[in-house]
Amino acid sequence: MTVKEQMKYWGIAALVLVLALYFLGNVILPFVLGGAIAYVLDPLADRLERLGLSRAMSVAVITIVATVIFVLLVLLIIPVLVQQTGSLFTFIGASVEKTPEAIARLDDWLARNVPILAENNINVADQLRRAADVVQAKGGDLLNTILTSAMSLINVLVLLVVVPVVAVYLLYDWDNMTAKVDELLPRDHVSRIRQIARDIDRTLASFIRGQGLVCLILGIFYAVSLMAVGLQFGLIAGAVAGLLTFIPYVGALVGGVLSIGLALFQFWGPLEVDGETVRQGTDWFRIGMVAGIFALGQFLEGNFLTPKLVGSSVGLHPVWLIFALSVFGTMFGFVGMLVAVPVAACIGVIARHAVESYKDGRLYKGHTDQE
Repeated sequence: MTVKEQMKYWGIAALVLVLALYFLGNVILPFVLGGAIAYVLDPLADRLERLGLSRAMSVAVITIVATVIFVLLVLLIIPVLVQQTGSLFTFIGASVEKTPEAIARLDDWLARNVPILAENNINVADQLRRAADVVQAKGGDLLNTILTSAMSLINVLVLLVVVPVVAVYLLYDWDNMTAKVDELLPRDHVSRIRQIARDIDRTLASFIRGQGLVCLILGIFYAVSLMAVGLQFGLIAGAVAGLLTFIPYVGALVGGVLSIGLALFQFWGPLEVDGETVRQGTDWFRIGMVAGIFALGQFLEGNFLTPKLVGSSVGLHPVWLIFALSVFGTMFGFVGMLVAVPVAACIGVIARHAVESYKDGRLYKGHTDQE
């Protein structure tokens, strides 16, 4: 086929994929998650096979270990997260009720220490009051929307049942499926397509597996450190920061703002317990410790974790990654955010190969080689 005909068929295939993501949406979510889990665990299954186990035994061992880990999470960590989440909403509600008093104290502090604001008629307290009123008015609606859309019991049960089953079947047949796909590759371009596929696999493996370890390590570090400092909801703040770390700077930003905000509410001003004053003033040391934890986490991520676990050869620029997550999340919802990283990696690898082909062609070189 001519290049024009090939582009037509590849364009049709890409269009079908986009339409499937758009119209199926949440229907394919368990299969996307199951496929991602199988892809991540396939190297482990291959390693167990090299140690002498059959594919079925390798998958069985991985399934048993994963089940044990999941049960331990359910019994030990998830109940604490659920309890702290409920307490956090109660804490936020109580804090909103005390917001006028806190804003009044902040207003007095600003008037004493930052007179330039008063001189220029900049009233920070009024702006904070308006923001607090908006949060109080809209917070309940936002929470209700989140609970009804993302925490549907049926959807959770479907994910808990279907995703493991899909992952196990795909993991068992992964090598056979890849071999069948390889047989269907056009013979004229098989070597180039295999090279592109190897580059995509290397990019995805470096990013997904490496970045997953970075998220896990930083989540544990943030949670343990924040709880050690005495932050009341350190486990939730650490979990949120670790979960969002795969988006450059977003995890530290969201987790840091959440943690420092909680620290300000918890450690600001005098503390009274059962009518007795336990702390006379603001505990600036603990507030500074919370901020220092996230500064240290960013230092460790940028200088040790990401270079060692993810590597510099991934080729996913942070701006390109954020753009892909934004576009796919807007177009296809949560499923789009899941496939954004693999698609971004594929496009990046294909673009690099296209640039190499362009530089090897006459359009780039002109007639210099002929002269």
